[in-house]
Amino acid sequence: MKFEEFGFSDVLLEALDYMGFQKATPIQEQAIPQINDGHDMLASAQTGTGKTAAFILPILNKLVNHNEGNTQVLVIVPTRELALQIDQQIQAFSYMTDVSSIPLYGGGDGQEWVTQQRALKNGVNIVVATPGKLISFIKNKNFSTSTIKYLILDEADRMLDIGFYDDIVDIIKQLPEERQTLLFSATMPQNIIKLSRTILKNPKEIKIAISKPAEKILQVSYLCYDAQKVKLLVSLIKDKPNYKSIIVFCSTKKSVSTIVSALKKKNLNAEAISSDLDQSEREKVMLRFRARETRILVATDVISRGIDIKDINLVVNHDTPRDAEDYVHRIGRTARAEQSGVAITFVSPDDMKYFHGIEKLIEKEIIKLNVPEELGASPEWNVRHRKSRNNGNNRRGRPQRHNSRNKKR
Repeated sequence: MKFEEFGFSDVLLEALDYMGFQKATPIQEQAIPQINDGHDMLASAQTGTGKTAAFILPILNKLVNHNEGNTQVLVIVPTRELALQIDQQIQAFSYMTDVSSIPLYGGGDGQEWVTQQRALKNGVNIVVATPGKLISFIKNKNFSTSTIKYLILDEADRMLDIGFYDDIVDIIKQLPEERQTLLFSATMPQNIIKLSRTILKNPKEIKIAISKPAEKILQVSYLCYDAQKVKLLVSLIKDKPNYKSIIVFCSTKKSVSTIVSALKKKNLNAEAISSDLDQSEREKVMLRFRARETRILVATDVISRGIDIKDINLVVNHDTPRDAEDYVHRIGRTARAEQSGVAITFVSPDDMKYFHGIEKLIEKEIIKLNVPEELGASPEWNVRHRKSRNNGNNRRGRPQRHNSRNKKR
């Protein structure tokens, strides 16, 4: 389906043509007509499906046709990085229109606050905000919710994971009841369903099936004990000097610190990023990584969604994701734009059932390897394995050098 078929204004179509947008993605085909017709929406779509354009383009078209000169659109997102990313897309789409936008987020300096305050006072049409910063502006009477006609919640599941449920509910209570509300989420856990029933009116529901990992991603796993993981990671990275851009995902902030220290001791160029860093520092770390000043980025899931980092050679899951869809998001950082990439996952005995769930989701059995002999024995593959007493320090007996890629389960 071509964008001309959606009834967009000429000025918006001109911008899309200039940006090379020609054919709509499935989420855009399904969502745009419903949003054009004024329906509320509950949409399940992951990063990379074109969902930002799916909700922004029809709303922009409404503003082009009827711009009241005040703030009519509020987009709420979980992180500063995503706020900046969405605002950049809005500015690109609206370049040839009179529609204005601004991102509101924490972690900036005093001048940033003044700039945002002035923009709100002068009248900006679209605000893209993180919940905490938005509440600050509302409490200080720098932002009025009375003129909002369109509310969009993006990455809603991630916002709830971070703990923004109450904040979101408080914000929504202050919005006009007569509005169009769009809720986009990569997954649909019960708390999202609960929220949708509270804030949406007779919504149209759209579910875009989660994309399988790109074929050009070489997916490999290592069966290992927790005590072997850091040494295994160091040996793998030291063995791959041609990999110039690497992301290591961890489940805890403590693991992030431990891994970065271990990598630096081996003279490997690594930096950490987690919610422990304030927003401005996180932005600096990301800029250094994008500029290839930092080779290895060790992170919690704070960056697994919604961040476009090109040319990632290697993604390592130091901890197997508990949620199978998080695995797809994590390894989706590599093999972009038709490039190839490698994704390696460390699987401990307690992780095996979760890794089995990942294989079922992506409908593919992933190669399973043992750790190098100098690190000791690997655990046996067993998806029914209960908590193991072997922490990887028991080295009695010969390592079990099996390769279970062909084992029947």
